[in-house]
This record gives sequence, C-alpha cells and structure tokens, in this order.
Amino acid sequence: MKKKLLSLLLVAAMSATMVAGCGSSDSSNASDNTDTNNTVADTESASVTTKTEDGNAELALVIDVGTIDDKSFNQGSWEGVEKYGEENGISYNYYKSAEATTDSFQNTIELAIEGGAKVIVCPGYLFEEPIYNLQDQYPDVKFILIDGEPHDADYNYATADNTMAVLYQEDQAGFLAGYAAVKDGYTNLGFMGGMALPAVIRYGYGYLAGADYAAKEMDETVNVTYTYTGSFEATPEAQSMATSWYKAGTEVIFGCGGSVGNSVMSAAEASNGKVIGVDVDQSSESDTVITSAMKMLSNSVYDAITSAYDGSFPGGKTTTFDITNDGVGIAMDTAKFNNFTQEDYQAIYDKLVAGDITIDNDTEKDVKDLSFTNLNVNVVE
Repeated sequence: MKKKLLSLLLVAAMSATMVAGCGSSDSSNASDNTDTNNTVADTESASVTTKTEDGNAELALVIDVGTIDDKSFNQGSWEGVEKYGEENGISYNYYKSAEATTDSFQNTIELAIEGGAKVIVCPGYLFEEPIYNLQDQYPDVKFILIDGEPHDADYNYATADNTMAVLYQEDQAGFLAGYAAVKDGYTNLGFMGGMALPAVIRYGYGYLAGADYAAKEMDETVNVTYTYTGSFEATPEAQSMATSWYKAGTEVIFGCGGSVGNSVMSAAEASNGKVIGVDVDQSSESDTVITSAMKMLSNSVYDAITSAYDGSFPGGKTTTFDITNDGVGIAMDTAKFNNFTQEDYQAIYDKLVAGDITIDNDTEKDVKDLSFTNLNVNVVE
C-alpha cells in the first residue's frame, strides 16, 4: 500500500527530471549527438535524432519531455547507447516524447518500433506503466527500463521475459558520499532530499551511515540536519532553507532530489558553502560541488544492451546495479577534496564490495528510528 501511495505521489509530482536528478538543459555541455550525418524528424507525438540516413535504427533510447543533455538520466543513458552503437556498428537513435503522459510515452515507443528498433532503453519511473502495457504486445522487442519496474495503472507489478528492469543501490553511493565528506574534515553536514521516495530515502540513509562510519573511525562527533522538501522542484523556500542551514554552521549539503539540488547550489554560492551532487557528476553545475553520489548510468545501460545482444539478457526480473558491478560510486576525478584521497576511496570501496559493511537501507523505517554511534541527526519536518 505504501509503495502504491509513493508511486501516486511521484506521478503527481511529474517533472522533466528523474527521481533524484539535478541538472540544467544548457546544450553547450551536451554530449555530441549532432554530427553532419544526423537528421531530425518531427512527428505529432515525438521528435527523433538519429545516427542513420533513413531515420530507422535498431537500437533506440526513448526519453521523456526532458532534454538529451540533462546531465542526468537522459544524458547518461544516451552515452551508454552511443557507446554500444559506435563500438558495434549498430544503428541507434533517440526519441523524445511530446508530452509527459502514458499515452505519449507509448506512442513514442511504438514510433521507435516502427523505425526498426529491436532494443529500446527507457530511463526513469515515468516509463513503468508504458512498458508494462507494451511488453506483451511486442515480444520480439527487448525493453530495458532504467530505474523502474513495469506496473499497470493499479500498480500491479509484472516484468515480461523481454523486459529487463534496472534498479540501483543508492544507499551505497550515499554511504561513500557521507564517508568522504567526514574523512575530508566536515563535521556539520546536511541532507536535503526531494520527495521521501525509496530512491531518495536510500541515498539519505546511506549518507548518514557513511558519515557515522567515518566519524567512528576518526573518533569525531558529526552533526547532520536532515529533511525532505516534498517536491523535486527548485523553489525559493528550498533555497532559503539551505541558506539558513549554511548560516547556522552547516558546511556541506547533499542536494538529493531533482532541481532541489539547484536551490542548494544557489544557496551555497551565496553562503560560501559546499554541495554534494546526485545521480551524475554535477561538478560542472557549480564550483561549490565537491563530489557527487552517482548511478553509473552509462556503464549500466551499456552492460544491459550488451546482454540483449550476447544472449545473456536477464528478462523477466529486476537487475540491481551496485558497488559490486560498478553500478554506483562517487565522482573522484573532479572532486574538490582537501584530505580525502583516491587511496582512501579505494579502501572503503573495497570494504563495501567485500560485504564488510552493512547499511540499514530499510525505506519503511523513519529516519528517527535509525541507530548511529557518532552522529547527531536533527530532522526538520
């Protein structure tokens, strides 16, 4: 029942960003998808950018109404599609839906199928119902649903044999971010999530666990201010709250929830604060971003497509990408740490891979029910 309620809240808060993505649509930072061989065709239901002369392609990415260069789910998924297509000589393209509705998403997917798509990648929870409705109608097409599981309008979940549902272990990425922040010397942290949905909750609980683990190692006491804003939008209220946190002594805030991260970055820029980004490397968004808790979207999309072509496609079930298959991590190449090193990162990463660390990622629990040894958590309702 709770899962159904959360899903209903998600749909009600439908936006161009994914569950926890945060990024602008500045095309100057987009991946190259406009070479001279590309064509753009507009239809009543979608637009398509292709790497083929005739507009048809065997491998397709279908996105929502957001941009392909969103520095989040769409862009990360597109990079995985591009990489596989280029390396294997397979035609590929992306289709953008005209409206954020189930019907529009289904029409766009069917447009890709009409164009010859045999493998279709759909990033985000907005495609859960459309893929559920189409997976049995097109048994010869392989569907890859990123960060979601197919369900009908009544939230009955079922994944067909030609569909691969992909989820991520966000708590592990959050753990690494919290651990790194404390090891780098920060003892006053903040977590500002969007809606209190499973993916966002796992990020937050992992963040707290990582901070506590590092604090225990360092024999420090760490303070964390923790809240959910209730939406994935950038709002004056979210920015004002983040500003008040920074003024009260918070040093770094994990902005975890769509454009909420933009509000946190704006506050940090005005307050000499620091930010941890989410989902993808957001270092280009603001100089205040010291690292990002990431889902390795390009890697997981590439691996999923590979399975569709090499005969190992795990259809009919949910595949979780985590620390053991390079599915999650934090940005180190662009990190702005003072003390936390690549060696430190590898050491804690290896402990997670080995299973030496247990993270309480039970999203049914209230944050107040979590247990920590070296952490003071102030929950803002």
